[in-house]
Amino acid sequence: MKLGAYTACLHDRSLDETLKILGELGLTSAEINAGGFVPAPHLPIDDILAGAGAREEYLGRFAQAGITLTGLNVNGNPLNPDPRVGPRHAADLHRAIDVAAALGVKRIVAMSGLPAAHSGSTAANWIVNPWDSQYLDILDYQWQQVAIPFWKDVDVRAAAADVKICIEMHPQNLVFNPPTLQRLVEQTNATHVGAELDPSHLFWQGMDPVACVEHLGDLVFHAAAKDTRINPDNVKLYGVLDDRFTRTPADANPVNLGGANTLNRWPRDPAWEFVAVGRGHGVEDFWVPFLQALHAVDPDMAVNIEHEDQEFDQVEGLRLAAENLLAAGAKAGI
Repeated sequence: MKLGAYTACLHDRSLDETLKILGELGLTSAEINAGGFVPAPHLPIDDILAGAGAREEYLGRFAQAGITLTGLNVNGNPLNPDPRVGPRHAADLHRAIDVAAALGVKRIVAMSGLPAAHSGSTAANWIVNPWDSQYLDILDYQWQQVAIPFWKDVDVRAAAADVKICIEMHPQNLVFNPPTLQRLVEQTNATHVGAELDPSHLFWQGMDPVACVEHLGDLVFHAAAKDTRINPDNVKLYGVLDDRFTRTPADANPVNLGGANTLNRWPRDPAWEFVAVGRGHGVEDFWVPFLQALHAVDPDMAVNIEHEDQEFDQVEGLRLAAENLLAAGAKAGI
């Protein structure tokens, strides 16, 4: 098993400096962005697709740093009905498959995406708790007319490239928990689509990530190391479906997510928040059994830190997460 990091938190550093930081932290794996919601400054896509020389030079930089390139990340919304967003994110995913094949990388992290409620709309629509039959009508359209044809095609592309697509089960997507992941795999007859097990999004929905790994078994292809802290006093009042986000002012340079869409600000007193490994759930109580469960599925699986803890800067947050993840790995005996 390789323990490493997703490098998006270090996009302001060069690739070589980023790999040096990972090595100094004792990590041996890197996951590099290839498009979607955020750009790909650590991946010269055009050069890699243009010739073998560029591919060899790129991989040589990882080898020199003692880091293995274990995955590409193209999280976005490839089913977004906004014509400025969905087609670009879908093209990024298709292109990432080509890049992975060229580099010999076997894992691509993606999201399932979220369509509109009906044909002709340009706004994505997430349905949960469909107690009213109209919501099931929407889900039928989203799955049967949009998601299944798209993901059948992606599975064919991935199989031809010998690449596994690892879907992050993420709210505001059709696939956000184990049953929806299984539904996608079963209804597309996929052989190269499975899960990226990121516990952070499962925690705040009230799930047990270890139970999810054991339930999904060999459908788990890849994993993330990101923690979530539930703030009990706040969750008593706001619940986990907390909508008190606010727009990021233009003068604060909001992160663009495609088209006119930008990243919003979290509430100041959130019901839950993303934190570094070990700051939401203990190393021995959770992270050791989590790594053991992943190791039982695939001893060669990569587990990459995703740093989004707002209380630490890029390197310090990554350092804390790495220390706790490596400690969990040692205690897990992997």
